Amino acid sequence: LFDGARHDSGDPFTWGERMIAHYRNNRVDPLTKTLIFSDGLTVEKTIALYQQFRGRCQLAFGIGTNLTNDLGYEPLQIVIKMTQCNGQPVAKLSDTPSKNMCEDEKYLAYLRQVFDIAQPT
Repeated sequence: LFDGARHDSGDPFTWGERMIAHYRNNRVDPLTKTLIFSDGLTVEKTIALYQQFRGRCQLAFGIGTNLTNDLGYEPLQIVIKMTQCNGQPVAKLSDTPSKNMCEDEKYLAYLRQVFDIAQPT
């Protein structure tokens, strides 16, 4: 159902291994899925992630803050979140359930069930 997933927080190497295991456990070829890494990447970390996961899945990288803000100034923490795409709901799922975001509660409930994510308290 999904083209892939984006790493949001925590150790990206651990997350990538968990995603590949998740796909294999559900009889999905990880080579058909994209893992997107973009959380606080540096060129060095991007290269290390590429070396660990190349040939095991599709890869995409978003080197933002450190690439575009290399003058030593504190970066602004501005985040823009997509809420729908082509009329379909979009959700942000996090390892921290209270950080999950979605305007469509039914879709978010469906994703919680699919990915076995606890309801926040």
